[in-house]
Amino acid sequence: MTGLNPVNLPLAENVLRPSLSIRLARGADEIAAAQHLRYRVFYEECGAIADAATRASGRDADAYDAICDHLLVIDHDRGAAGLRLGDGFVVGTYRLLRQDMAEAHGGFYSAGEYDLAPLIARHPALRFLELGRSCVLKAYRTRPVMELLWQGIWDYVRAHGMDVMMGCASFDGTDPQAHAETLAFLAQHAAAPPDWQVRALPGRYQAMGAGTVALDARSALKRLPPLIKAYLRLGCYIGDGAVIDHQFNTVDVLIILPVARIDPRYFAHFGAPMASPG
Repeated sequence: MTGLNPVNLPLAENVLRPSLSIRLARGADEIAAAQHLRYRVFYEECGAIADAATRASGRDADAYDAICDHLLVIDHDRGAAGLRLGDGFVVGTYRLLRQDMAEAHGGFYSAGEYDLAPLIARHPALRFLELGRSCVLKAYRTRPVMELLWQGIWDYVRAHGMDVMMGCASFDGTDPQAHAETLAFLAQHAAAPPDWQVRALPGRYQAMGAGTVALDARSALKRLPPLIKAYLRLGCYIGDGAVIDHQFNTVDVLIILPVARIDPRYFAHFGAPMASPG
């Protein structure tokens, strides 16, 4: 059971493409549709390694799904091979885990890669939201869809009074050296200050090459995955150390985005932190 009745969260329509809308999943069948979409993107397209049960189900699923809320991008017209729902086709999804739900059920997913406890202990008055399992069908990886996902996340943040967004973002493949320039760029230009520092777990820590890699900042910025680039524009920090995720065929970095860091110019489009999301 998700932590929020989706009927109570008013999420914006995409004015640039009226056939698209975003809302929270309503029940187990719609969460299953998100899991099937994740399987299609992560396993069939991006080379994640499926065990026998995952292959048989055709779903990317874990225990966290039951305690998370799931944003769905719905195409009410075409679908372009999306997962069919009663009101359209699921073409994108994002998984949201609030701190209260995480603490009641064993912690955040990202704690398997990063030592989050010191960060949270330094900010006892702030409420953390973990973002994860982001994926969009290839035909829909456009700016309007990404803006729609961000609008949904932002409305959720305001509805719940969240103060910090965090979560792992990924580079394709499991060789950090293939991304040495971009990882070094992140370490040099977006490292978290002491109050926001988070370090990868000792057994998983991969150095990001700050100070040791010949850096062409323009080239590195151009090669950043679009999701990480979007977080940087919003004002995020990057955790210390990358992590190899062999199951998902990725090199991960930790995103830390305090709401107070977000550039105010974005509020004109998405709404100010204290404004009603309705």
